[in-house]
Amino acid sequence: MNRNVLFALFAAALFGASTPFAKLLVGDMPPILLAGLLYLGSGIGLTLIRLVRHRGGQASGLQRAGWPWLMGVIFFGGVVGPVLLMFGLTTTSGSSASLLLNLEAVLTAVIAWLVFKENADMDTNPQKQLRLQSGKL
Repeated sequence: MNRNVLFALFAAALFGASTPFAKLLVGDMPPILLAGLLYLGSGIGLTLIRLVRHRGGQASGLQRAGWPWLMGVIFFGGVVGPVLLMFGLTTTSGSSASLLLNLEAVLTAVIAWLVFKENADMDTNPQKQLRLQSGKL
């Protein structure tokens, strides 16, 4: 099996396990602190990987007009989203939240299609259908 496929499967397994695991932790600490610690750990890990792979930092090549969009993605996807997820875990089971997160990709694709007029390729539709069907379970 291709090494990248194994990495993708491993990442998917970790993602699926992270929500029930976070549910166990959210009872012991405030949701905002837990969200911050989880994303701090993720940021440190990704920074270390980038430094090792690229032997230091290098410019991203992002144009000036893209920076406000990047800041919005960081704010909503890296601050607001995780905090709301941790607060949501205080009122629902970890397994239910994990299944609902399967719909995140589908709903994100729908928003991109409707609001930003993104192309909905036939290649991505089977993936969306599988995620939608798994969310119905």
